[in-house]
Amino acid sequence: MLSNSKYDVYEQMIQITSCQIFQSTDQIPAQWNSLAKSNLFLSVSYLRFLENASPANFTNYFIGFYVNDELEGIALAQKIDLRQVAHFGQRDSFFKKILRKFLFKNFSGQLFIVGNNLMTGSHPIYLRDQIDHSSALLILENLIQSKWGKQIHLTIWKDIGTSFFEYFNTTHISPKLNFKAQPGMMLQISPNWKSLEDYTQSLFKKYRDQFKRSRKKGEVFTKKIFDLDDLRKYEEKMHELYLHVANHAPFNTFFLPSNHFIELKIQLREHFFVCAYFLEDELVGFNSVILNHSIVETYFLGYENQVQKEGMLYLNMLYDMLEFGILRNYPIINYGRTAMEIKSSIGAKPVWFDSYMMHQNTWINRFLAKFYHLLEPKVDWKERHPFKLN
Repeated sequence: MLSNSKYDVYEQMIQITSCQIFQSTDQIPAQWNSLAKSNLFLSVSYLRFLENASPANFTNYFIGFYVNDELEGIALAQKIDLRQVAHFGQRDSFFKKILRKFLFKNFSGQLFIVGNNLMTGSHPIYLRDQIDHSSALLILENLIQSKWGKQIHLTIWKDIGTSFFEYFNTTHISPKLNFKAQPGMMLQISPNWKSLEDYTQSLFKKYRDQFKRSRKKGEVFTKKIFDLDDLRKYEEKMHELYLHVANHAPFNTFFLPSNHFIELKIQLREHFFVCAYFLEDELVGFNSVILNHSIVETYFLGYENQVQKEGMLYLNMLYDMLEFGILRNYPIINYGRTAMEIKSSIGAKPVWFDSYMMHQNTWINRFLAKFYHLLEPKVDWKERHPFKLN
């Protein structure tokens, strides 16, 4: 007699027997891309981009999970040295900035992140069907502890999907803090929207007026989709605009190198787009998106602050990225973790991702929940609801 109990299903799960760390895409096995086909951020092209244009304080690791000699899973991890970061954010009070810098430099300066610190979402690990996820994480955690345990302060399992919860909730080498960073802002594109005009018809008047006002202000800008030659031509100016935004962010653990967008275009080609904004022939802003199968992933941007305020440039960028997704029939736009309130005003909804962290110091690990609010600054915001009720 056949049984469908969860215990029978568990017995059928295949156990990972080993994992291997690669530090170069030249080392990873040929079958890697067959496992990465549903996630651009685990593809060889994207990993090669990370090799060539990651922030200076990143070391990337590419992880293969094996059942005997067969590759059955892949993952991305990053070791991040916060001691190389000049500052972690400029908005907080002087006292908070000094305290956070002290804590990071002395107690969490070396991070090991299973995941991608450049992106928002569940991108870190892919395992074939019928693979027991707990066995993969247990082997990986043992490897992290044996290889880097004395070199790192914090291990973070970032934006972990629900299929991995059992491991963190029932199997513990050491207790881990479950935490949720700021939510990712996701906008579901209605299949009825064929243009921005269709989108605006679904909005309450207040938000239609916001759209009209921003588009009127934005008429001063000339827009252009950059090709590779443009990216090379404007590399220095783009980096300057990016740094203007990054230096005024509430919290930073890295800064991008100047060749970041060039290398991303070289590797991802038609999956990466940069939209540039000109005012009287001068580049004053840009945004970027990555096409990850069914999701438009918004990426880094830059602008001149005064121009941004006068032309409502940031809001216009959000609408332009929405139009980009509508015209290409994408169902979801991932707007990332920052500026939640303004993103909710155009229709994005918060999506929370579970992450886990463990400090190597046993005493600190016991009280990690009390220290966490100093590591991740709290952002107060009000969710908006722009769409008419159906």
